[in-house]
Amino acid sequence: MDFSGKTSISTGAASGMGLLFAQNLSELGANVVLCDVNKEALDEKVDEINSKHNGKAVGIVCDVRDYSQVCLTVSKTVELFGSIDIMANFAGGTAVRMRNVNPNKYPEFPDVPIDVYDWGIDVNLKGPFYFAHAVLKQMREQNSGLIINIGSITGMEGDGYGMDYPVSKAGLMFGLTKSIARYGAKYNIRCVCISPGPVLTRANMANMKTLLGRAADPQEIIDLCLFVASEKGQFINGENIMIDGGRNAMGRC
Repeated sequence: MDFSGKTSISTGAASGMGLLFAQNLSELGANVVLCDVNKEALDEKVDEINSKHNGKAVGIVCDVRDYSQVCLTVSKTVELFGSIDIMANFAGGTAVRMRNVNPNKYPEFPDVPIDVYDWGIDVNLKGPFYFAHAVLKQMREQNSGLIINIGSITGMEGDGYGMDYPVSKAGLMFGLTKSIARYGAKYNIRCVCISPGPVLTRANMANMKTLLGRAADPQEIIDLCLFVASEKGQFINGENIMIDGGRNAMGRC
């Protein structure tokens, strides 16, 4: 795969799969813009990429919940590199975990403060929506582009406690991805959602069952993202692709 001359924005890119995607693309010749709220970690990872690939990475501190910051990220990217060829929405997480909600104090869904769920919906759904709205202006002008959304098996299964996450991910997997694909087709813009099952970005993901008896290595998810973005994946559009080791095919109980 060769992404020479291409430019990508990756959110949640100071760690995890957002970082791994940017690292892979940089190794394959792309210019990469890494976005995250953690400036210290972001700067460190950008420096690491640039030490290997001679200035192909830029870090931009961006809270995906803030549309003005999203627009600034897009405009800075175009100013630096001239195009946005790939937009990858990796930023996200279950709000009750990310906000350190104590289940003993807030044992059930109605007990959790609503601002916790607001945070989750803002990051997991509105963030990708905001970035789509902002980057599509540029992609329309250049008459090309790809938006990659990151769904989750949880969007198929639901969650009786961390409800913001499956609600948001289902919105990405179906409503947003298909809608962007419908809009973008006349401008040669594609949108694809990649929906993992358990991934070893956290150790406890190994406890989630799959038909293959294991969780995914993060690189397996990124390899699929790279295929979709490559010349070999150009006919994939408007689709949600499950990469879950067969978890979605298992019986529910």
